[in-house]
Amino acid sequence: MTLNKQKAYQIIGVIGVLASIAAFVKSPSFPTPDKLLVFMTFVFMILKQALSMLRRFLPFVAVLLIYESFRGQVNKFNSHIDYLTAPHFDQKVFGKLPTIYLQDWLWRGHVMWYDFVFYFAYLLHFILPITLALIIWKLREEQYWRVVNTYLVVAFGAFITFFLLPAAPPWMASDLHYIPHIDRISSSVWAAMGLHNFPSVYNHISPNPVAAIPSLHSAWATLLVIFVFKNFGKRWAAVAAIYPFLIYVGTIYQGEHYAFDVITGILYAIAGYLLTPWLMRKYWKLHKAIKPKIKQLLI
Repeated sequence: MTLNKQKAYQIIGVIGVLASIAAFVKSPSFPTPDKLLVFMTFVFMILKQALSMLRRFLPFVAVLLIYESFRGQVNKFNSHIDYLTAPHFDQKVFGKLPTIYLQDWLWRGHVMWYDFVFYFAYLLHFILPITLALIIWKLREEQYWRVVNTYLVVAFGAFITFFLLPAAPPWMASDLHYIPHIDRISSSVWAAMGLHNFPSVYNHISPNPVAAIPSLHSAWATLLVIFVFKNFGKRWAAVAAIYPFLIYVGTIYQGEHYAFDVITGILYAIAGYLLTPWLMRKYWKLHKAIKPKIKQLLI
């Protein structure tokens, strides 16, 4: 690439970054994977590494979008929604729902500063895994595919559970009077923040309100700490642990998940972390066995 082309390439990247930031400031929206990929593309155009980044992250983001599209269709195939497993567990273990404990303690009937803190952590659901993957790519490249594959294994493990056991979150169970009244605080925060959604691929994917068990927010937050600990040590892991704490407490407090959902999310993260290396070895073994046969067919 000539010097002039490189400069033009970088200028387009700068314009794209500024336009993306301006669009978000003008109309704040949920940071979805496709929006993040577009923003990252502009950033890495400035760094002259856009193609290298896309080779690694385009498959990751594409599979995330495929997963989300599958997740949004689950309740169309299994219409039996579970309203009672999670609240019965919570009541048996804690005496009454932890959501009620937390809302009695923290909720004032209007949004407080800490409600924004909890919801801001909730908004980082896609940002932090992709950011972690970027850091791992740049500093621990040999671990990159282990990290992204683990996130995807946990996501699709959760998808299977959503299919077999569609489960209502606390706010929905409360609306339908399966549990005592709780407030969906996340909706109040969303309105107070003035968040909207400008067009993206993700926004056309059907949401699934009964994908509560396990809490994928909790699972991915747990993976963050595990990978930070394994790659960067205890001190950074201690800092990273702030995020899952906010997710565990915040999703329960704001009426998005039961404690049961959070606990199962943590267990899924641990299982996915342990299972992924075995799955990767099986994949490469199968790939090596099939590749020569495919070549023979093409000759």
